[in-house]
Amino acid sequence: MMKRFGIDIDGTVTSPASLLPFINKAFNLNILYEDVNQYELTPFVNVGEKEFAEWFTENEPMIYKGSPPANGAIQVLKKWNLKHALFFISARDPHLLDVTEEWFYQNGLTFHHIELIGSHNKVETVKKHDIDIFFEDKHDNAVMIHEECGIPVLLFDTPYNQDPIPKGVIRVKNWKEANKWVENWLKRSELSAKKQLV
Repeated sequence: MMKRFGIDIDGTVTSPASLLPFINKAFNLNILYEDVNQYELTPFVNVGEKEFAEWFTENEPMIYKGSPPANGAIQVLKKWNLKHALFFISARDPHLLDVTEEWFYQNGLTFHHIELIGSHNKVETVKKHDIDIFFEDKHDNAVMIHEECGIPVLLFDTPYNQDPIPKGVIRVKNWKEANKWVENWLKRSELSAKKQLV
């Protein structure tokens, strides 16, 4: 039974530590991944919010080109892509689509759809594409998508998303764990569909 997977990109498909080498180099810092205990990075840098935002906007294409994939992500996504529809939904701005697609091709990843919505509010996009399950690293996104769309959301465990989560948001340590959870979820879905036919 084919499912529609909604998947965030930054910090989910790409390593959640991707940004730090760029920030550390640009601002002469030594921020450690394990110390990043919130999603907003401005408090960790030694410049104002406006200056940091301008630096980020200017360097986004280079950062996205140079972001390594999260451990195990490519293998799992390639496997899922054989049986399911993969919809990558990201807060990146739409003008970064070429850079994003190029990164996917270079990493040997195919996809059914990439949507860059320029906002962290992914609920409408998830509903529009009738997504069955979502994968995310941002805590409030994961909770909102689960509560508004009524679907399971797998939250990839990071130092910056440690707030409590409701029952339908499932914390996973890595892509191997995510794959195992998805396999069990698919089996349960198939059993449930068979029971309804009887």
